[in-house]
Amino acid sequence: MTHPIAAIILAAGKGTRMKSDLHKVLHPIAGRPMLLHLMASVDELNPAKKVVIVGDKADQLESALGGTADLAVQEPQLGTGHAVQQAEAALAGFDGDVLILYGDVPFVPAATMQAMIDRLNAPDAPAVVVLAFEPADAQQYGRVITDGDRVTKMVEHKDATEAERAVRLCNSGLMAAKSADLLALLARVTDDNAAKEFYLVDIVNIANADGRHCAVVKTDPYDVAGINSRAELAAMEGEWQARRRVQAMADGASLIAPETVWFAWDTVLGRDVMIEPNVFFGPGVTVADDVKIRANSHIEGASIAAGCEIGPFARLRAGTILEEKAKIGNFVETKKAHLGQGAKANHLTYLGDVTVGARANIGAGTITCNYDGYFKYQTVIGENAFIGSNSALIAPVKIGRDAIVAAGSAVTIDVADGELRLVRGEQLVKPGWADRFHDAMRKKKAGK
Repeated sequence: MTHPIAAIILAAGKGTRMKSDLHKVLHPIAGRPMLLHLMASVDELNPAKKVVIVGDKADQLESALGGTADLAVQEPQLGTGHAVQQAEAALAGFDGDVLILYGDVPFVPAATMQAMIDRLNAPDAPAVVVLAFEPADAQQYGRVITDGDRVTKMVEHKDATEAERAVRLCNSGLMAAKSADLLALLARVTDDNAAKEFYLVDIVNIANADGRHCAVVKTDPYDVAGINSRAELAAMEGEWQARRRVQAMADGASLIAPETVWFAWDTVLGRDVMIEPNVFFGPGVTVADDVKIRANSHIEGASIAAGCEIGPFARLRAGTILEEKAKIGNFVETKKAHLGQGAKANHLTYLGDVTVGARANIGAGTITCNYDGYFKYQTVIGENAFIGSNSALIAPVKIGRDAIVAAGSAVTIDVADGELRLVRGEQLVKPGWADRFHDAMRKKKAGK
């Protein structure tokens, strides 16, 4: 029998160590706020309720969540137990399993959450399930003292004996409990401690004192790593990227210098993709099979079909669509650009708000002039068109199929199919003028 699931996510802390005007849990990893990484994992369990406990910068969290979770305010902030209690009103009438998570612990897998729920519903019916881990260095973590998988005691590092400190199993802070048990246990937690705070961990000891038992589920330290500072944020980004690179290669992509490639949380790569050094993927990139991405390219919000070649030194911005075997070369920038099959822009070009037909060739230095300071306009380039070097296509404008725009042209009027358009000023030739100019200037400089 399955039970409805609720998730309580604690995110009321001030995050002072970040020294930021942005809420701590909204700092991104792989281009996605850490809180939204966690919420995506929660959503895999199809929860009936999601409650985010907010405090400082609550308006930022409300905006980021966009109505996908209930918010409960913790003010004043009197500890983790007190924070969870603030969800009581939002959970009124809820009868099921409750997960307690932390907004600054973003990479708890959905499978681990499910393991906690499964253990909570095992035949021996534990009152609380604690998620624990074994770090390489236990540092100042609270310890989980166990007998088998039953928790006999939870103890903070500062209160632990030497024997207890020798235990490597540490408390992540994440828990699961039945809603009725959780609220009843929290009501009995006191602030009888040096910090005068209500600690969530006390519900385990209270349940044990009642003669009930609590259980532990173990997980990898990476899954429960908390982020409290810029340095920890960078370290977690590095670890996430390292794992993603390994996954990319396992899935059939080649990374020449893996440590120099940076992925976004949603990057999709096909098979036999070749990625040269120093490539950065922003959010929203899909790459099909047999694509070559050359060095020092920056790609975001782009869809790249099979057989395309990108770079080196290319920038693909949001709304770029490349069909099969299209090519974007060095120092080319695209934005809302749709290139048809086999179309190419090999050098020094800006393509914005443009549709380029199949097999069209865009010469070096071409610019689609898409903005007049107030509005954006479209350029349409037909199949097999040839745009000569250093051309300015001043939108809105249409270049027809098989048309040729001569190098150096500034095109303001549509070009018909098969037409040649040449827009240049008349060349004026004055033989000997340069020689006479140089002679005069040299004499002037010499003071003669």
